[in-house]
Amino acid sequence: MADRNEAPTQNASAPSNVLTTKVDPTSAGFEANMRFLADLMSQVRNEGEKICDGGGPKAIENQHAKGRLTARERVEKLVDPESFFELGLYAAHGMYEEWGGASAAGVITGVARIHTRMVMIIANDATVKAGAFFPMTAKKVIRAQNIAIENRIPTIYLVDSAGVFLPLQEDVFPDTDDFGRVFRNNAVMSAMGISQIAAIMGMCVAGGGYLPVMCDHVLMTDGSGLFLAGPALVQAAIGQKVSAEELGGAAMHSSISGTIDFREPNDEACIARIRSIVEKWGYRRLSPWDRKKPVEPLLAAEEIYGIYDSSPARPYDMKEILARILDGSRFDEYKAEYGKTLICGYGRIGGFAVGIVANQKLHAQQTDHEGRKRIEFGGVIYTESAEKAARFIMDCNQNLIPLVFLHDVNGFMVGRDAEWSGIIKAGAKMVNAVSNSVVPKITVIVGGSFGAGHYAMCGKAYDPRFVFAWPTARYAVMSGDSAAGTLVEIKVKQLERGGKKLSEEERKELYESVKRTYEEQTDPRYGAARLWIDKIIDPIETREAITQALEAAALNPDVPEFKVGVLQT
Repeated sequence: MADRNEAPTQNASAPSNVLTTKVDPTSAGFEANMRFLADLMSQVRNEGEKICDGGGPKAIENQHAKGRLTARERVEKLVDPESFFELGLYAAHGMYEEWGGASAAGVITGVARIHTRMVMIIANDATVKAGAFFPMTAKKVIRAQNIAIENRIPTIYLVDSAGVFLPLQEDVFPDTDDFGRVFRNNAVMSAMGISQIAAIMGMCVAGGGYLPVMCDHVLMTDGSGLFLAGPALVQAAIGQKVSAEELGGAAMHSSISGTIDFREPNDEACIARIRSIVEKWGYRRLSPWDRKKPVEPLLAAEEIYGIYDSSPARPYDMKEILARILDGSRFDEYKAEYGKTLICGYGRIGGFAVGIVANQKLHAQQTDHEGRKRIEFGGVIYTESAEKAARFIMDCNQNLIPLVFLHDVNGFMVGRDAEWSGIIKAGAKMVNAVSNSVVPKITVIVGGSFGAGHYAMCGKAYDPRFVFAWPTARYAVMSGDSAAGTLVEIKVKQLERGGKKLSEEERKELYESVKRTYEEQTDPRYGAARLWIDKIIDPIETREAITQALEAAALNPDVPEFKVGVLQT
């Protein structure tokens, strides 16, 4: 294989903006990387399939015994074939185990197409604790609504929920990212002109009853129930005995209360009605983002498996990844010879014009202002890199070009030379530009995403429209090795102050224990369980995921005025 610390050059016979490759697919390193990433992706897929089982075979059988489809069966019948792009699959993964767990947080969310129109789907999974809302259930629904709000995506709710999971009500009920925010968002979305359809296909109880009624259209199947208080609570509260059907069945709400718009005999008829309604929607004005006919990359996406290397000792070339994501492998690199540890430039993905900000993992030689040469470490943001990126991000906002951030960042450079060069000022400038950016931002965490580097590269707190992660992603204040070393030193000093001295073996055991715990928390599945990540994606599907996100962003035509405020200079 060619020297992996040597940046690629354009082929003299090719157009100047076409990325070429130095990858040798027959090399031992390439094949080892392929096996590693393929095995890791297989593990993630197997876990995902298990999550999709929801509450398990018995719960699925019980749902069918009621004459109802499961949430996933409903979604499959509702959307155009193979159009469902699931988000938040790993929500609540490894959480609530004392209550038997909550697969996918008991709710299915994602964007899809109905008669080619993009919609957001939010479907309660009644096989998971009767569709009850755990704390992460509310947060997952709110995240889906927020994506719909940011991108103006029409939203369809398939309601089948017993309401709040009462043993955890204190963490579900009162806060700004809890249950009540769902209904607030319903009202806000309606006021913004974002179409919402709710289909009650099971139970819809207590406060949850407000969700469908705050939508534009309300459908209900026979045998379902919609009431603020069920028969048992009504009898306990006011002594009135009444059946569920008389209290809040589809017939009553259709003919007496007038609450619902369409009464349907079963799930299949209800789904057909939703599709029929959506098919008649008009179209709003398009966004200003430029799009042309997509062109496939010149290089095979499958080779990403062999290119990516998670070992710090073996840097890889991020341009090799870009060459397998960008349309026609074309890339107009911005300030190519300056601030080389950050790659900035223009290209297209799925036909959409995009600005790319990506960490370069190759080490680079840089000449300072006094003519001295130094080696800059790949994955580290230096002063020149931060200044270049800040200017590039502002240019993309000026010219209405969406931004895509590809993370594999260790953080900002530290030390005397870095401080003297003004690294804090440069970093603040980049963070300011990212914070105030008004064009759509999409984040893909490829490898490490550590410390302030995570912030500068548009981490979750900086309002990316979508956050995707490869299974190789690592997400924390610092890497496992650095964190373990720091935490062990603190612990050793604490013990020494108490008069205890650790042996070398005890010190090593403590280090491994701390590192193991810390690395569990840096795993992308840990972050996805807490909705810091919207979707763990197969690396070879990066282009498709970004295209889906850009198509969603294109539904929102409104672009605020771009202002950055005070910049440190």
